Amino acid sequence: MKICCIGAGYVGGPTMAMIALKAPHIQVTVVDMNAARIAAWNSETLPIYEPGLDEIVRQRRGINLHFSTDIHGGIKAADIIFVAVNTPTKTYGVGAGRAADLRFIESVARTIAEQANGPKIIVEKSTIPVKTAETIKDILAANSHGHAFEVLSNPEFLAEGTAVADLLAPDRVLIGGERTPSGAIALQKLADVYAHWVPLDRIIATNLWSSELSKLVANAFLAQRISSINSISALCEATGADVDEVANAIGRDSRIGPKFLKASVGFGGSCFQKDILNLVYLCEHFGLPEVATYWEGVVKMNDWQKRRFATKVVRSLFNTVAAKKIAIFGFAFKKDTNDTRESAAISVCRDLLDEQARIVVYDPKVPAHEIRFDALGKGRDESQLSVVQDPYEAAMGAHAVVILTEWDEFKTLDYTKIYAGMHQPAFIFDGRNILDLPKLRALGFRASGIGK
Repeated sequence: MKICCIGAGYVGGPTMAMIALKAPHIQVTVVDMNAARIAAWNSETLPIYEPGLDEIVRQRRGINLHFSTDIHGGIKAADIIFVAVNTPTKTYGVGAGRAADLRFIESVARTIAEQANGPKIIVEKSTIPVKTAETIKDILAANSHGHAFEVLSNPEFLAEGTAVADLLAPDRVLIGGERTPSGAIALQKLADVYAHWVPLDRIIATNLWSSELSKLVANAFLAQRISSINSISALCEATGADVDEVANAIGRDSRIGPKFLKASVGFGGSCFQKDILNLVYLCEHFGLPEVATYWEGVVKMNDWQKRRFATKVVRSLFNTVAAKKIAIFGFAFKKDTNDTRESAAISVCRDLLDEQARIVVYDPKVPAHEIRFDALGKGRDESQLSVVQDPYEAAMGAHAVVILTEWDEFKTLDYTKIYAGMHQPAFIFDGRNILDLPKLRALGFRASGIGK
């Protein structure tokens, strides 16, 4: 068997590397038109940071794992074609700001139809709206040249920072297919690939539409829990309750459970906001405005939490941060990844820059040019923001330290040293609740967290 994956990003790269590792007799090729990205996958510095991924890629690359820009060749050679291209939120036209932009999905479908030289199984791996498979099938059927195609939905449920662990031992592998004899055969072929390492009871078969919708709903439910506990964090701050204690108490209820009840400055990443807004748009499209409003509230609460945090920084620093140095610890949307998409740090930094603060950012994995691009946007004075490679340098002469990513190293820094180099009174705002606030206060800091 030969597998081709179109799209060498956060989904395609790690997933194909794991298949190559666990099914060494299968030839796996990842193709992408971005030559620089493919060159990075073939280098010693991969384009994404994910713990454990380097070792897997080095072990299989050149044996049964290949990275190439030859999309046409990859399509022709493959029995199964995974589609893992980007599906960003539309920024134009109907559905702007909510609907998924499917132009890359359509382009790939047309390319597959043009280049296919025999029957193919097409696997949707990208996050897409329910009923997208129908569009793909229509395009393939209209341009098939007599070849047979089966379209499956196989959404990814990876969490960045733990993608390798998630791939090694997934909660479930979801495969949706048509309820036809040929659809069942295609579904089984894909299930057999995963069965090399995933227990059969964790491979779930559904119809196409259930599979496509399940991805959006899973992320919506997870984001909903974060927004729910963040809403309570504001009430905790107003009443003197501790949000971590409240979360622990309710998380002990077996009906609720403890996961995704960690209050913070807000969720980020490539999926949560995008998928909820997509869900909102779908509900509106199908005439369900009440359902759309309900889910839109999850995103509004997240945006409010980020604004609330930035406002708290300004108010605590005597209602002005103009010309004051603010040290930002962490820019990635979560630890153990260099991904900044929808990171809370972007919103907080921009709000502080609007207040004319001087921002100095330290993040152990995010490149400086990416931080500048995300935080500054267009037309902003670059002298307001700088990026350094050392947290102590970032904090030297600062009026406040603001923690926006829960990197483990921030827990073990020498805060006595940091305090000594800061303007007094020295403030710490822990947007991830990872620090011992009483200990920091004993050192002299005016330290505050979320919901405390």
